[in-house]
Amino acid sequence: MTQRMRLNESAPEAYQGFVEVAKAIKAGPLAVKLQELIKIRASQLNGCAYCVDLHTRDARRFGEPEDRIHHLTVWRESPLYDDAERAALAYTEAVTRREPVTDELWSTLNDHFDEKEVANVVALVSLINALNLIGVPLRMRPPNRTSAA
Repeated sequence: MTQRMRLNESAPEAYQGFVEVAKAIKAGPLAVKLQELIKIRASQLNGCAYCVDLHTRDARRFGEPEDRIHHLTVWRESPLYDDAERAALAYTEAVTRREPVTDELWSTLNDHFDEKEVANVVALVSLINALNLIGVPLRMRPPNRTSAA
């Protein structure tokens, strides 16, 4: 399958808006490794191969251990995440799956993060879902890095 369109070329102003939001969130109060875990998990759920590849590589670059990246699909069963990360991942999954964010989930998120951090979790989850909604239908794919045998 070939990529259908390059949004940055076809609608550069719109694309730049996403870039600016991403920069603002990245500069915010959330730990960069947590940001990458959120992006990876939402992208896994949305089936965005391009974003999973990109954010897995970024997570490694920022020092995220391989085990935690590999366990992300089973984070609820894994002992590798702390309570704050679990709260952020639970919120990520609920929003990505378009499930209700219960009062209990919201309270748990607020137990582990201050208001500015929660706001950045909300913004980041919204942004990565929007980007996945671009990547999947446009058939964005990571480069093929396999070598011929």
